[in-house]
Amino acid sequence: MVGEHDDLELKDLDQFSGTEEYHNVMGVNVTDGVAYVMQNGYSWFVTDMLVIVLHNQAVKNEEFLVVNLKVANKKALAVIEDGNGKVLHRQKYDYTDAKKDLTLYFECSVLMLANER
Repeated sequence: MVGEHDDLELKDLDQFSGTEEYHNVMGVNVTDGVAYVMQNGYSWFVTDMLVIVLHNQAVKNEEFLVVNLKVANKKALAVIEDGNGKVLHRQKYDYTDAKKDLTLYFECSVLMLANER
């Protein structure tokens, strides 16, 4: 459920260009930007992707991952790639309130926004 302060358009996302501290989510460090994403209605996406990164055999041993979320018509598709365009995992969502496409990177056991790398 979307709270009254959730910004599903993630209007302030561009303010993040590094992180001041790491936040532990399911045993993984996430940056301030990812924490902002989670606080604004996208925690479902981040936690789903972390479960896949930590437990999916095709993904968990990769040193670098690109995680893309594409949103259209109240549906979403998450795609995890190896950074060279090779798709390692796809996850479809039949319904979402999300309004913005996202790209996250997973590197050195840290999940970050593309512009925090």
